[in-house]
Amino acid sequence: MNPKLNVWAMQKDMSLKVLLIEWQHRYGAESLRLNLCEQNFQAIEIIALEHPKLSAYIYTFAQLPQHYGIDLKYPIAMHNIIGENENQNLEQIIAILQSHLFF
Repeated sequence: MNPKLNVWAMQKDMSLKVLLIEWQHRYGAESLRLNLCEQNFQAIEIIALEHPKLSAYIYTFAQLPQHYGIDLKYPIAMHNIIGENENQNLEQIIAILQSHLFF
């Protein structure tokens, strides 16, 4: 995460905070970078540290409670995966993030 980022102080949906806290607990606060420009209360964008053109847009809008949607972004836009991973639970989102951002 971004240095000194206080997840609890972020103006984001509680499910997104839970995801970020769980990620910090498992992999450390410095394992990912957050795009702080994302303004939607129910969305975050996480960027791979070693490959800044890889990112994941995670959202809770239009999802079941405590579930997430995730769009996977690649350096070549035509390879992006948008709208294919809806209503994923926390463990599924973490697994998708691991494989997408850390291959």
